[in-house]
Amino acid sequence: MVFMEPKALQFFRSLIETPSPSGYERPVQELVRNYAASFADDVSTDVHGNVIAARNPEAPLRVMLAGHCDQIGFVVQFVDPEGFIWVQPVGGWDPQIVVGQKMIVWTAGGPLFGVIARKAIHMLTEEERKQVVKLKDVWIDIGAKDRGDAASRVHVGDPVTLELSYREALNNCAVGPAMDDKTGLWVAVEALRRTHPQPLQCGLFAVSTVQEEIGLRGSRTSAFRVDPHIGVAIDVCHATDTPTVEKKWEADIKMGGGPVIYRGPNMNPRVVDMLIKAAESRSIPYQLAAAGGATGTDANSIQITRAGVAAGLISIPNRYMHTPVEMVSLDDLDRAADLLAAFALSLTGDEDLTP
Repeated sequence: MVFMEPKALQFFRSLIETPSPSGYERPVQELVRNYAASFADDVSTDVHGNVIAARNPEAPLRVMLAGHCDQIGFVVQFVDPEGFIWVQPVGGWDPQIVVGQKMIVWTAGGPLFGVIARKAIHMLTEEERKQVVKLKDVWIDIGAKDRGDAASRVHVGDPVTLELSYREALNNCAVGPAMDDKTGLWVAVEALRRTHPQPLQCGLFAVSTVQEEIGLRGSRTSAFRVDPHIGVAIDVCHATDTPTVEKKWEADIKMGGGPVIYRGPNMNPRVVDMLIKAAESRSIPYQLAAAGGATGTDANSIQITRAGVAAGLISIPNRYMHTPVEMVSLDDLDRAADLLAAFALSLTGDEDLTP
């Protein structure tokens, strides 16, 4: 079992407990800037909101590590005459998950607690009980007396998240919403820190990208700016070591089994080989997975930026993705950071990345 340094663990916990729906990532990015300031040579934020922390940025070979900081959420769409709040989704939700959840509306005046609900089961007709819940059938109740009471605090466009919490479970497991992909963000920034103060033969850029959940947007703009030769995305993948999952179709991925190195057309084979070599040289446990096309991660947009980038993808096994109870192993995070730090430190600057 691996135990993170207290400061690194506190950084991770703070990321999980800080809101960042796509387009509303500023609070989390402030955490990233503050954490990276002590070990990065340069920390900057672009107009899109991506935070870029770099070491040795003037080196000829540029390597980008990308983890997206945004999470799925909601935005306020309408306040009805009774003071109930209706929302539209930001990112991909399973509506069955949200009924009965504790919510936070992040207003200009501060966070407001609420619950997302529908009619109690006692009031549902027999036909209604058979129907799949749709987001248009649920609302947020903040306890307002009426529209005026609610509208004096809540405005159209205010972001909404699940109640944010971090909990630890047995065997160094952590549970909370938005492990997708604050785990990847943490790994990218922590890998940069773990190279410090050792000399690098490359420019290493850890990027906290925005708006991945609505179309891989921040990785596209930040990769254009960094113009990397190598770009490794760090995201989550489905841990398949739970009941009812068919491994023949979903891969054999164990939480706690180590970070997952992906192979397939979205990944440069030389980068994949270097990642595997870095893991094996440090005796870091890792797992392999395959993707037969463009992945739904930042590696997708990074690979086809400008004239093309030698892309890689490292994933953290995640149980119950896009739910309030996403579960990861802190050991997997720690090992992923070690792997990417070792990978960056192994580069000489003369690598042939041509497939």
